[in-house]
Amino acid sequence: MAGHIQDRWYKTETNADGKAARVKTDRHGSGLRYRARYIGPDGTEKSKSFPDGQKRLAEKWLSAIEADMTRGQYIDPRAGRLTVRQHAERWLASLTMDPGTYVSTEQRIRLHVLPHLGSRSLDSLRPTHVREWLRKLHDGGVAPAYQRVIFANLSAMLAAAVDDRLIPHNPCRSSSVKAPKAEPRRVVPWRPERVLAVRAELPERYRATVDLAGGCGMRQGEVFGLAADDVDFVQGVVHVVRQVKLIAGRQVFALPKGGKTRTVPLPESVMRSLEAHIEKYPPMPVSLPWRSVDGSPVAVPVLFRNAEGRAVNRVVFNHKAWRPALDRAGIPRGRENGMHALRHFYASVLLDAGESIKALSEYLGHHDPGFTLRTYTHLMPSSEKRTREAVNRAFDDGPATDDGPTTAQGH
Repeated sequence: MAGHIQDRWYKTETNADGKAARVKTDRHGSGLRYRARYIGPDGTEKSKSFPDGQKRLAEKWLSAIEADMTRGQYIDPRAGRLTVRQHAERWLASLTMDPGTYVSTEQRIRLHVLPHLGSRSLDSLRPTHVREWLRKLHDGGVAPAYQRVIFANLSAMLAAAVDDRLIPHNPCRSSSVKAPKAEPRRVVPWRPERVLAVRAELPERYRATVDLAGGCGMRQGEVFGLAADDVDFVQGVVHVVRQVKLIAGRQVFALPKGGKTRTVPLPESVMRSLEAHIEKYPPMPVSLPWRSVDGSPVAVPVLFRNAEGRAVNRVVFNHKAWRPALDRAGIPRGRENGMHALRHFYASVLLDAGESIKALSEYLGHHDPGFTLRTYTHLMPSSEKRTREAVNRAFDDGPATDDGPTTAQGH
């Protein structure tokens, strides 16, 4: 057995006859009687005290410690005394993710996790505490989709605590803890007339943004980060290689979402729109930090600038250009009618034309065609329609014969 068990109520002394005898200590009858002690892997002594009558329990505890050391699964009992707040600070400081993602993660932990769980020690955190916390998020009106993201951040943070041998298990992964379910949202794409109505109501310098978003499937930040050199008018393609994004309210140039660059076809109608836009608003370099607010400045001749000649800020654009255009076009404001609706329009047009999910996923810059399929599967032409058309084409194009699909063939 690793270590030994000290009896604090009795000690062994040698009497006048030279024999060992057990005598009561000054602590006899008060406090916890047994102290289980062992030397940890770091060379320091660890201990845990047990009450009178629980010597066998102390022995079992020491045996379990020895077994954990042998299996390489030992966790220092003192490690879990860190509070959730202390661990969160250390975990956040160790992250090497995209700066914008880091800011969002830190904000979610600070605003939604620490006020409820921050003062608890890691080793005291139980599944019931996580379930109660999730209930508070729900009752507080946090959107289900956002609850899922916050929950995922907490689970990742506690998984790191398990990896660092601070706690044995992640309470977020308990069978009794269920991740919040996102409300199913069925994408309803805009009709072409709605797209054109909003385009007509935008300030002239921004109208071509609709053509890029709705005709090339580009995200808002990617449209604002598009440079003249990224458009290949000869080959008829657009190279999506950067975006303008906000980090803590400050603009930076960065790679597209997920760090995934791509090339998308440039329809002739969009090409003509861009040519007219460039003629009226010649591209001029704007300078922004690269990737982080303290990154090296990068000058890019973007196609879209605000009236002052600076990079377009999406918050200002949405407030002063997009939403007023919706109002004038008689379209209600709301998340489903943000500029992202133009990407849904693009997807609906391509799927209706028979484009494959794999190609659409590449054009949209999705990380996984499965995500594209789950998002837009209801927009795909029905299998019944495709079956009828396929069979009709097969028979229409086949050799002339009296035998039809319902005619038995002779042998």
